[in-house]
Amino acid sequence: MKKEEIRTKPIHAKILYYGTPVVLLTTLNEDGTSNISPLSSSWALGECIVLGIGEGGKALENLRNHPECVVNVPGPGLWRNVEALAPLTGKNPVPEYKRDNSFRFERDKFSAASLSKQEAEIVKPLRILECPLQIESRVEHIRIPEHDPSFAIVEVKALKVHAHTSIIMEDHHVNPYEWSPLIYNFRHYYGLGGHLGKTFRA
Repeated sequence: MKKEEIRTKPIHAKILYYGTPVVLLTTLNEDGTSNISPLSSSWALGECIVLGIGEGGKALENLRNHPECVVNVPGPGLWRNVEALAPLTGKNPVPEYKRDNSFRFERDKFSAASLSKQEAEIVKPLRILECPLQIESRVEHIRIPEHDPSFAIVEVKALKVHAHTSIIMEDHHVNPYEWSPLIYNFRHYYGLGGHLGKTFRA
């Protein structure tokens, strides 16, 4: 499109999930089992991963009680498993703010989403075997934004990264030609499109 053909207008977007990777966060319940929470807000810089987590949910409660987790990153083929988790909550009773949206309590989310449990090596929450990337992590900081206390910004440190052998090249690198994250794009699921190029640091 030519520059002179580009037009914009102000909009009132209900949500701003403008294309971010989905993560399945596993945290430790009070009885020693693991809870799974699908998240659509995360980013990583070095060994720091920043997670956006809703206030009042089981994930944040668990992280406050036991500051360990696994950031499991699914591929596009797992979108139905992720969606199976969407209406579930690990809190019993169901929080009031979720009752109007048909959420239901589920103790065993692994079975509910047809996912396999895998022991972690450093932290207590379980890994999810089907996720091509599984990042054992420790919570470093939890902050509630003053302008919107409905969610928390959680900083975790990556302690150990596990990857499916099918996406590894040269022993310790993820092959970008083989790996594609599941993308949450304005509440629709996508994989990556075709390869466009690479940065000079690749």
